[in-house]
Amino acid sequence: MSSLLVDNIGELVTNGAGEGPLGIRRNAAVLVEEGRVAWVGPSAYAPAADRRVDAGGAAVLPGFVDSHAHLVFAGDRAAEFAARMAGQPYTGGGIRTTVGATRAATDDELRATVRRLRGEALRQGTTTIEIKSGYGLTVADEARSLRIAGETSTETTFLGAHVVPAEYADRPDDYVGLVCGPMLAAAAPYAKWIDVFCERGAFDVDHARAILACGQAAGLGVRVHANQLGPGPGVQLGVELGAASVDHCTHLSDADVAALVGTAHSDGSGTRTVATLLPGAEFSTRSPYPDARRLLDAGVTVALATDCNPGSSYTSSMPFCVALAVREMRMTPAEAVWAATAGGARALRRDDIGVLTPGARADLVVLDAPSYLHLAYRPGVPLIRKVLLNGVPQ
Repeated sequence: MSSLLVDNIGELVTNGAGEGPLGIRRNAAVLVEEGRVAWVGPSAYAPAADRRVDAGGAAVLPGFVDSHAHLVFAGDRAAEFAARMAGQPYTGGGIRTTVGATRAATDDELRATVRRLRGEALRQGTTTIEIKSGYGLTVADEARSLRIAGETSTETTFLGAHVVPAEYADRPDDYVGLVCGPMLAAAAPYAKWIDVFCERGAFDVDHARAILACGQAAGLGVRVHANQLGPGPGVQLGVELGAASVDHCTHLSDADVAALVGTAHSDGSGTRTVATLLPGAEFSTRSPYPDARRLLDAGVTVALATDCNPGSSYTSSMPFCVALAVREMRMTPAEAVWAATAGGARALRRDDIGVLTPGARADLVVLDAPSYLHLAYRPGVPLIRKVLLNGVPQ
């Protein structure tokens, strides 16, 4: 059995047993066997291994878990971004521009975009990434988007209910029927999750409930784009249907927060429905940031993700999102790092990633810094020195 020892770690974030909420261990080592964490402990007592990675006294943390990304698309919306920076509000209407470009693209063109963005994310420490469809909006294009996404990630999400495409603009009921029928049947073999953009200008609560219920009946887990553009029913619908995650959560009422709190695990380990916050979207749309402090103080489990997409958040950088969360959303650096690792894993209902404890997948990030604090302290600086994916240096 091949083994690898990562030692001489100055500060190890385990998200398990250790100091503080991040389970920090100092002067530590991690033994990897067959792609899994086999042992964690002091460097001085590390077992022998076939190979060694010297962390040089730097910080090591679990790979980032990006639980919300839209990587399957074609085209460019830089002009839309420039217009927003000049004062034009974000409405979500630009999604249809990407739909046209995506439909016209070849499989290889879409595949190249996914691989490019996945490579960017990996170099910045993201070892698990969820990938949504949603820019095809035909039976064939949604199925091929998910098939291509599945070449890169096992966390694939059917988002045929992103917006109502132009050809169904006057027949939204007919489009919902298509999503629930032939489109879902074609997409489900390639998807793990189903998602709906439950917002004004997209899908109302009745359409969203119908689509998500059909997805559940087909064996897919539930995720919801909720409460991004204004107050709405999305968060409470997600709670009603047992969603793993409600994403954006920019405009929340007291009832929305109470609904999330009501999904708490009996052991006090947080909420079953995770509030996934996407600060890159607020940065790129000049919108108000979600109040992460309010959610955390109420006991809601919070995740951070990039929302990487060509229109409202064209970033693949989880470190950037960590820095934004600390600066703009009143999270502590420890809370933001937990949300970007273990929180993302909770949003995907995974316990084998986002942690560095025995039995977990050996996804490790070595920083070019002595502490995880530098992820927020030094925003925009390339601090990822080395990434191990399934125990393999990348």
